Amino acid sequence: MIDLWYRNAVIYCLDVGTFADGSGSGVGDFRGLCQQLPYLAGIGITCVWLTPFYPSPWRDHGYDIQDFYGVDPRYGTLGDFVDFIRQADELGIRVIVDLVVNHTSDQHPWFKSARSDPGSPYRDWYIWSRRKPADATSGVVFPGVQKTTWTYDRQARAYYFHRFYKFQPDLNVANPVVRDEIERIMGFWLQLGVTGFRIDAVPFLIEDKGKKEPMGPEEYSFLTEFRRFLSWRRGDAMMLGEANVDPKEVLNFFGDGDRINLLFNFWSNQHLFLAVASETAEPVRKAYAALPELPQTAQWANFLRNHDELDLGRLDPESRARCFSVFAPQPEMQLYDRGIRRRLSPMLQGDRRRIELMNSLLFTLPGTPVIRYGEEIGMGDDLDLPEREAIRTPMQWSSGANGGFSAAHRRRLVRPVIADGEYRFERVNVAAQRLDDNSLLNWTERAIRTRKECPEFGWGAVEFLETDHPSVLAHACTWRGRTVIAIHNFSRASCAVNVKWPRGFGELIHLFGRGVREPQPASTQTVDLDGYDYRWLRVQQPT
Repeated sequence: MIDLWYRNAVIYCLDVGTFADGSGSGVGDFRGLCQQLPYLAGIGITCVWLTPFYPSPWRDHGYDIQDFYGVDPRYGTLGDFVDFIRQADELGIRVIVDLVVNHTSDQHPWFKSARSDPGSPYRDWYIWSRRKPADATSGVVFPGVQKTTWTYDRQARAYYFHRFYKFQPDLNVANPVVRDEIERIMGFWLQLGVTGFRIDAVPFLIEDKGKKEPMGPEEYSFLTEFRRFLSWRRGDAMMLGEANVDPKEVLNFFGDGDRINLLFNFWSNQHLFLAVASETAEPVRKAYAALPELPQTAQWANFLRNHDELDLGRLDPESRARCFSVFAPQPEMQLYDRGIRRRLSPMLQGDRRRIELMNSLLFTLPGTPVIRYGEEIGMGDDLDLPEREAIRTPMQWSSGANGGFSAAHRRRLVRPVIADGEYRFERVNVAAQRLDDNSLLNWTERAIRTRKECPEFGWGAVEFLETDHPSVLAHACTWRGRTVIAIHNFSRASCAVNVKWPRGFGELIHLFGRGVREPQPASTQTVDLDGYDYRWLRVQQPT
């Protein structure tokens, strides 16, 4: 029997270097992470996703990898990693790690060998051209920062292809030797105890860099190879894919349930922010109507913020401009002409009602919730930092020096702690919110606990219910004969909304929301909602 644990998991994404410093170096490490594992277990996290912690020149936050088989010395040793895996396992927390094999650092021994000699066995591990291709300025991932996808290397006397920054040459995954190496990398970390991988930039990983046509069956079959290897090595291992693609392309990445297990739901994420900006539920309804039905073993991964910008590139220009005007009205808040480089709380101007509303949607919309570290306490951003670094500041644990992140002098910190303004560490931190029953941290813990009591949200078939109010979204999830319902009001105005319940329902038991309500008979269709209100209800079958 296939273990589908990921369909009802609560995933927490963190960067080892900015989470907790256990050695006093100014950089987060595995020793500090181990010290905070009980905190993650306490709020109900069941899976930790680690962003890259491998040896790296650190020119792209560790995504420019120099050695796929090691731990950056700033974070600790392989022994520290194994000890972290052991402690996480004792607390019932699985671990997945970033698999960034679309490219390497230009300082990787493979690339150094490839550029030094045309006869190198690693030459064909990368993509080369004697002349600069005519389309070298198209397809850049970071507009305004990145100018080309082909860079000339004097030592190699040729141009090399890089989908991202010029110091990240792309690997040639069409080469079967490269694919074998990728499987070796996966096998290595599986052997050390991880339960799977977050696959970075999946469409760019599998594309044939030499072709001009859209991807075909051969490229997608690479994912089938990787999944087969993964399942053979560890039966409960999974792949979480990053692929911001059009709905009609989604099933290519899932296959018949034999490729990616989970895929980030970029499509619904962008339309969710549009719905909040326009105070209407219609964008969410339309977004889910456009998505295909998934194979039984597949699942969406839902998120509000991640480690990159909030990408709004799939919205039409008018809708994107509307989101900018509400969430990022200043140019310095925007990035790459398509996204927002802010955390959730500042985007929502610290409005606790809207923060709860969006997190409630994160936990109830069909899929697996993925939380970015610090969002559970409403951390802010530092727009003085360049590009995506604005949302990669150290975790704020207390009101002590450096927010409790590190005992080092502040000048030695890997990145400055937020020390000014509304979101400064003295005001927003874990220690203070633990002592406040009404804090966002304690709200999040209660929401996660209730989410675990409602496996229907993760496993069930979803049905969007009819309402007579455009700002209200109601959906039901049914699994094994049991049903839960979530209702959300996207408007700041209160309303009385009529919801068309599915047939055969008895009482509706209130599970979670802003206030405790008495059981509501299904025959009573009217629900009173405050501005930005939400309800989680369980259907009590008639006896």
